[in-house]
Amino acid sequence: MHATLRLVPATRQDEWDQFVHAHPRGHLLQSWGWGELKANFGWSPLRLALRDEQQRIVAAAQVLRHSAPHVPLRLGHLAYMPKGPVIDWSQPVLCKAFFAQLHMLLSKQGALALRIEPDCAMDTLSQDGSDEINGYNQCRDRMLVEQFSLAQAIQPVRTILLDLAPEESALLAQMKEKWRYNVRLADRKGVTVRAAQSLDDVLAWYALMQTTATRDQFGIHTRNYYCDAWRIFAPRQQLRLLLAEREGRLLAGIFVGLFANQGIYLYGASSNEARNLMPNYLLQWEAIRWAKRQGATRYDFWGIPETDNKDEAMAGVYRFKSGWGGRVVTFVGCYEHVYRPLGMRVAKRFVHL
Repeated sequence: MHATLRLVPATRQDEWDQFVHAHPRGHLLQSWGWGELKANFGWSPLRLALRDEQQRIVAAAQVLRHSAPHVPLRLGHLAYMPKGPVIDWSQPVLCKAFFAQLHMLLSKQGALALRIEPDCAMDTLSQDGSDEINGYNQCRDRMLVEQFSLAQAIQPVRTILLDLAPEESALLAQMKEKWRYNVRLADRKGVTVRAAQSLDDVLAWYALMQTTATRDQFGIHTRNYYCDAWRIFAPRQQLRLLLAEREGRLLAGIFVGLFANQGIYLYGASSNEARNLMPNYLLQWEAIRWAKRQGATRYDFWGIPETDNKDEAMAGVYRFKSGWGGRVVTFVGCYEHVYRPLGMRVAKRFVHL
């Protein structure tokens, strides 16, 4: 196969997003905007497109690069590809051409190692030989061929995906009974949901995020991170911040991504007050309805614990996400290809993905 891997300039942003959005392996974390967001927080995005003889994009990868403080990228950096590459894993010739040129390019640019987390998942309960399972196996086999080794996962290894093809009435019917009750309870008690309209709305939500992080003991991004995410993605209709309120008081809110025909529950926060009004249930339902109306074919609840152990720290989150009628899927995980072993051992002391 004669195809060439090339850098994509900023002037081709629309072409990039059109390809990633339309591809079956496309993902928000491979969108142009995701690279913009990460560029504000210490990462340098590198967008690479494999073009055929007619100059059509046939595969793509957004690589995020990060080095130790005050160290130029060319002298050594870690490269990370979240939810990529955007490629047809069933075409071995295409994959071989892509990875051969990718390794050569990254090595020349100073990469010590590349970590990738492909968007390939397998239904935990399915054994039907579906395309989804085939893609999982083909991706995993390619990792072995390209001499990648398993590494510590950065993105969630398991999630719950909800098929949005059924009508809304069918989506309601497949929820657990208590979930339907809580959605209707919130609506009956006067909880309303609206989309954020300004940075003031984002800042009000961030105050709830701080409250939630303290209550549930987990780490969060800085205020600027969420503000930048809203500024970058909301105007492109690739994200909404949905806010649940009652009588003018903010009760909860969630960031929901929308890209490549997929809604994604990214970040959620809630007040310590009025939790008996079940605002989080109405929020999720309205997010699902919005994603479906925008043409999304599935909704990703974005991460559950790696096991079904009821004593897991995030077991409560698992219970909440599992009640909507989706299915558990497992991703292939994170893989690492090392270009400079000695440099990589030194770099791990200073740079963390």
